[in-house]
Amino acid sequence: MRRIITGHDENGRSIISIDGPPARSIGEDVGGLFEIWNTDGNDIISSDSSDRADEDIILSPPKGGTKFRYFQINPMPEGVSNEMMQEIAADAFEKIGASHHRIDTSKHPAMHKTETIDYIILLKGDVTLILDEEEVDLKPFDVVVQRGTNHAWTNNGNEPALLIAILVDSEIK
Repeated sequence: MRRIITGHDENGRSIISIDGPPARSIGEDVGGLFEIWNTDGNDIISSDSSDRADEDIILSPPKGGTKFRYFQINPMPEGVSNEMMQEIAADAFEKIGASHHRIDTSKHPAMHKTETIDYIILLKGDVTLILDEEEVDLKPFDVVVQRGTNHAWTNNGNEPALLIAILVDSEIK
């Protein structure tokens, strides 16, 4: 994946500030989460050449911030027990500072709830969005507006599924 991040030079002229792959990723063994860009709610300084995605990967954006990322979900391996999947999910969420987001995993080990509005597009694959009371199958280019609900994703196909997401810190009522 190639990221092209624009900015301004010292004369206020538009330039390419970053051209390359994501600076950080995690969990490639199960698909992976790749940070594209982050904001923290502060002013955007377009002449700043720092890579806003080159920081520890945390699930949720900071107060007033955003996360722009893509993630890949591999097919579920056969013969893995629910207990093992619970352990794997717990470890994965701990690594991204999100253990506290796993409020009810009885329906699926990766169920989680964040205080964010998420805009998610399935780019490739056959995925089901799992909610507490319902499930919906997604096909490429389906769009989900995730409004702070307990949810998980599962890959129904034989190939990795690829999704892109923008997470916006929000107060959910």
